[in-house]
Amino acid sequence: MASNTTGVDPGKELDPIVKVRKETEVLQDEAHNIVAKAQEEESQQLATALLFEHLQRPATINSLEVHGARHTRKDFLDPIFKPLVEESRNAGTTLGSVLQGLKEATEKLQRFDVFHHEPLVRLSDARSSDQNAAGTDLDIAISVKEKSRLIFKAGTDVGNAEGSAYTNALWRNIFGGAETLSVNASAGTRTRSAYSAAFSTPVNSNPDVRLSLEALASSTQKPWASHEEVLKGATARLAWLARPSGSTYGGPVDTHTLSYSHVWRQLTGLAEVASPTVRADAGDSLKSSITHTFTRDRRDNAMLPQNGYLFRTTSELAGWGPLRGDVSFAKSEVEVSGATPVSLPGPSRGPSGISIGAGFRMGLLCPLPSGYSLKGQALPSRINDRFQLGGPTDVRGFTQGGLGPRHGADAVGGDVYAAGGVNMLLPLPRAGPTSPLRLQLFANGGRLVALQNAARGKRDGHDGLAMDSRTVASGMASAIGELGNGLPSIAAGVGLVYAHPVARFELNFSLPLVSRRGEEGRKGLQVGVGINFL
Repeated sequence: MASNTTGVDPGKELDPIVKVRKETEVLQDEAHNIVAKAQEEESQQLATALLFEHLQRPATINSLEVHGARHTRKDFLDPIFKPLVEESRNAGTTLGSVLQGLKEATEKLQRFDVFHHEPLVRLSDARSSDQNAAGTDLDIAISVKEKSRLIFKAGTDVGNAEGSAYTNALWRNIFGGAETLSVNASAGTRTRSAYSAAFSTPVNSNPDVRLSLEALASSTQKPWASHEEVLKGATARLAWLARPSGSTYGGPVDTHTLSYSHVWRQLTGLAEVASPTVRADAGDSLKSSITHTFTRDRRDNAMLPQNGYLFRTTSELAGWGPLRGDVSFAKSEVEVSGATPVSLPGPSRGPSGISIGAGFRMGLLCPLPSGYSLKGQALPSRINDRFQLGGPTDVRGFTQGGLGPRHGADAVGGDVYAAGGVNMLLPLPRAGPTSPLRLQLFANGGRLVALQNAARGKRDGHDGLAMDSRTVASGMASAIGELGNGLPSIAAGVGLVYAHPVARFELNFSLPLVSRRGEEGRKGLQVGVGINFL
């Protein structure tokens, strides 16, 4: 029997062949993948070219019909769709431009809030219904479904440092032009009772421009100043959206609101410990004012911003010129805030959920001469017009109205203020970066100052102290200069933030670091609920 005496393993002799075969298979797979990828790219390019060619073919609108708008007037819908069917618009149009126009028109319909989302749009060859139609003509049918016209609901609501229970009745599309009437009644922790009615209508069938008429009656307890304020009045408001220069349709927009208010105010229900300042302003006053608010909001999330910025200004003019009332002033506020995400080092793993934010607010109230004051002199501001600063939604670590001038136990407000803060939001270990729950580290501070010269004016027979224009100017200059006199009141802390779709909730542990004489800090836990935080 023959034996193998060479000492060579036959399996090892086959190793080169096996290796070549495996390399060949790998090369074949790679070549197959390259060919498949090239074919897929070629197919996508062909599909894109065909789609582009299809969208570029001539197309005109022969007829356009809206179905399902049973309670909506035709003369209300006409301005929305008329630009699509005008002869000048139809000349030289393509299928792509027709589809773009339909998209803009249907988006307008949705913004009126009287139709359900995503109306159904059907396009058909017009020659199937009209033998005289051209080959480029299209018949368009838009099917919509109207929302319920009457809605009644009850529930709870939250605002800055306040919670309330409410009942609301809403009547949509009253006259077939997307008008709404909202009647609301509520009772809450600070606002003891509030009754309001608001009628709103779009202007010229434009969802971006709305006119509203509102009536209000409310009673609000203000424990930080030992009184209750009763309001009864009416407001006419015009609100519109504006697109910044270079912004395309559907892009970011700015909001403008212009309103006129005529409100009777009463300071009543004074506590036994109410200060002389509060008692001097007690009773009735009438405010007639024009207010303009501008808002540019580019934040990715208003309740829990991780990126973007907010810029807002509010300007109010009361009791000056043709405006009546017994209070006269110019009042302005500006707010700037922003946030930026923080990326972790190492390979990209998506958003980290860590962000750094900062905010700044400043306000100024300047008394103006009015016919109510003798000799046209200016009266000092009243407590219900001045700014209040401090609390869980602006300068954390201080009580509500804890910053600024005080008289006895009452926070009497100020005429000039500045406040700012920085914070860092961190995701909780098991919650992840997409959770609405965050850990917060913050530091904030601010100053609130009153016009000092007002206290040295002379009485002119009214409840206030009259000031001439020179006194007002020097008082404002002194108050603005006082903002930078020494360190502002400062607090820092750590807490939890939960961003609900309707409000932001904060539970913070705060530690006042700098506090001026008489101001009320809040060391320890502090709960904040609101929609607008510093």
